[in-house]
Amino acid sequence: MKFRAIIFDMDGTIIDTEHIWKKVTHDLIKNKDENISDELFKEINDELRGMAIHRSCAIIKERMNLEHTLHELMEEKRNRAGHIYKDGVEFIDGFKRFHAKVLQANLRTGIATNADDFTLKCTREVIPLHEYFGEHVYNITHVNNKSKPDPDLYLHAAQALGVSPTECIAIEDSPHGIRAAKAAGMFCIGINTAKNREALKEADLIIDHYDEIELEKLIENL
Repeated sequence: MKFRAIIFDMDGTIIDTEHIWKKVTHDLIKNKDENISDELFKEINDELRGMAIHRSCAIIKERMNLEHTLHELMEEKRNRAGHIYKDGVEFIDGFKRFHAKVLQANLRTGIATNADDFTLKCTREVIPLHEYFGEHVYNITHVNNKSKPDPDLYLHAAQALGVSPTECIAIEDSPHGIRAAKAAGMFCIGINTAKNREALKEADLIIDHYDEIELEKLIENL
């Protein structure tokens, strides 16, 4: 099989935002229950990794039995994240080098992210996504807010890139994203930015750093 495109998740896969969303989740939860146990917080935070904001807030509301509306929780989470994003985020180490190799191999590239429009806007203000992906940046708005683990985002991105899903490699950092990519029929690489290889067990290949990807071998021999 010869692959023709690589589709990247965004948060935790190409940009280093794990610390931001962990702090946002922590502060949101603590604001609602300052006595929440460390165990329950970790359990909720692990469950939320890679989720769209509406799903993550729905889980927080349910798990903590909150009276706040889903809209209120989403607005608070967005506002907290927006303030921290202004301090700047950076590309994951190794991404720029890998992306350059991808272009040299004449592969098409795109982003398929669970981020909503607000989060994507915050990201674009500090990260030049257009320089790497042009117009091929797709979020849940493009698929009627159907978020991963549904495969719609990946199927939409593949169609927009003009390739079959089976001709795509997806790179993900969360279980939800991996399931979405696999459900779309793609080969999936799990990048272990969260330092939890077990969470990536459903991926076809697990790496700790972009430099581990043997691109030429991967695209020609699988």
